[in-house]
Amino acid sequence: MSFAQVCALASRLQSEVRHAQALNAKMAHEMAVLKRLKFAASAERFSPEQRSLLQEVIDEDLQALEREVGKLQSPAKAAGEKQTPKRQALPAHLPRHDIHHEPDDTICTTPGCGCQMKRIGQDVAEKLDYEPGRFSVQRHVRGKWACTQCQTLIQAPVPACVIDKGIATAGLMAHVAVAKYIDHQPLYRQEASLGRAGFAVPRSTQAEWIGAIGVELAPLVQAMREDLLGRHVLHADETPVAMLKPGHGKTHRAYLWSYCTTVWDEVNAVVFDFAESRAGHNARRFLGIAEDGSGGWRGTLICDDYAGYKQVMSAGVTEAGCLAHARRKFHELWANHSSMLAEGALKLFANLYDIEREAKDLGPSERLHLRQAKSRPAADLLHAWLMANRQKVPDGSATAKAIDYSLKRWAALTRFIDDADLTADNNRIENLIRPIALGRKNWLFAGSLRAGQRAAAIMSLLHTARLNGHEPYAYLKDVLQRLPTQPASALRDLLPYRWTPLT
Repeated sequence: MSFAQVCALASRLQSEVRHAQALNAKMAHEMAVLKRLKFAASAERFSPEQRSLLQEVIDEDLQALEREVGKLQSPAKAAGEKQTPKRQALPAHLPRHDIHHEPDDTICTTPGCGCQMKRIGQDVAEKLDYEPGRFSVQRHVRGKWACTQCQTLIQAPVPACVIDKGIATAGLMAHVAVAKYIDHQPLYRQEASLGRAGFAVPRSTQAEWIGAIGVELAPLVQAMREDLLGRHVLHADETPVAMLKPGHGKTHRAYLWSYCTTVWDEVNAVVFDFAESRAGHNARRFLGIAEDGSGGWRGTLICDDYAGYKQVMSAGVTEAGCLAHARRKFHELWANHSSMLAEGALKLFANLYDIEREAKDLGPSERLHLRQAKSRPAADLLHAWLMANRQKVPDGSATAKAIDYSLKRWAALTRFIDDADLTADNNRIENLIRPIALGRKNWLFAGSLRAGQRAAAIMSLLHTARLNGHEPYAYLKDVLQRLPTQPASALRDLLPYRWTPLT
């Protein structure tokens, strides 16, 4: 290696060390803040439920940070190898079943020996397992084998686990995660329900599991995002989520941004992205578009008329409108005021949706042909009706605003007619967000951007699993079992739309 190459290598290593030191310092500061909040939470002006949720998320964040710091300091070591207090023995009344781990070969491999080894003992590690409504204990029995001639000792390795030396099996951790993010059960409620099943797992312990799961699943979510950005048509929408602000005693409106593939795409996926605001730069960041508009995704985005999406449109993304949003404004006029004018508009919108029902099960070429033959004339008729009636209503009226919404976005609203890969509306992503709205009051994102991002990541995998017909618990349990030993080259095999359970 030449002197110049040595200098370049040294410079690069110094840069990496400085980056790692800065990252460690940032995480250390974040951990210090979280620990202060944890021990001062009782003094905050929160309700008991909010205080409980805040405590849960602080514990989740602390565990996640400890794992990330551990990986930075020594990537070869699992973050779960930190010193922890000796845990309490699992209750004797719980049913137990043994899982034996023995060496594949008990012939001594020491050069010049080759004797048959003898079993001299065993190590037993107990893990708490859970199936809905019933606890049990897995006893992992690892026999010790020794050679009587040369004293060589062998033993089967410890089975890999997401949390090394942890008390929980993948099944129990999967249950806690699914109960929180699919069934909308915060951890303090789960502590009570698990207690009724035979063992009250402390919410602080559950929070550590959630924090660890979020860190370990992050590469899968990133791979899913990359797959999403490989598609040329996406849906997008956003919904508010309350986020507690420690020190203020009140909540802040954060947002969960959602992106998914269309119903006709071979990749069936949804990815959630948590952000502290509704600003348009969040959409640009997710799509990988730089501040100057360069790089990133360049496809067609199906979305509503929210101004935040205009940043990505100005960077070269094609906009496709939502026909349902335009129709909804007339439906509100008809439902609230029995507007005859609105009723006429609804009939014209219904013609377009009738054609879409015909096109639903057709292939791309047949769908495009049908739209050109039927949807185009129906859209032209609607446009003519909008233009004619706009002259009859006063500016500023609710009817004028409904008509103007459609006219100003007409090109985007009718773009689906000329592209068979586009849908007529954004209802798909709105339906995927609906379960989030049902559960957000039960598992508030409590004072932490990290907590929101972790929840978004876990929900991305669980909801995508459901989209692909998988039972979320079965999927997550299998992934948590396989992830510690899954080669990086085969990581994408665990994505919900590629996953097949081990037989």
